[in-house]
Amino acid sequence: MPRVRKSVKSRQRRKNILNAAKGYRGGRGKLLRTASETVDRALKFAYRDRRVRKRTFRSLWIMRINAAARQHGMSYSRFMAGLKKADVELDRKVLAGIAVNDPAAFAKLANIARQAA
Repeated sequence: MPRVRKSVKSRQRRKNILNAAKGYRGGRGKLLRTASETVDRALKFAYRDRRVRKRTFRSLWIMRINAAARQHGMSYSRFMAGLKKADVELDRKVLAGIAVNDPAAFAKLANIARQAA
């Protein structure tokens, strides 16, 4: 029977790490140890920043809603509290989109929030 050579785990691991390090400069893309350290670090940052991105976007939406609410003589907190009392269930992402793209609709929402408060 002919001998079949299966892929060695260490070779497969090395290949995966170096593929993940493609495009890195110098030894970081060619040498196993430095590539491994760099890839581990990159994965750690990627994991962390997937969570940070959510915070950053929420912060951006709040800034946009606040700016639009102040154009209608309200603070962000009073605007949001008014919408909550009026049972308007729009999240911050949608409100920020309305504030940027449809000022007339946002003006109506501001009136609803003002009357409910």
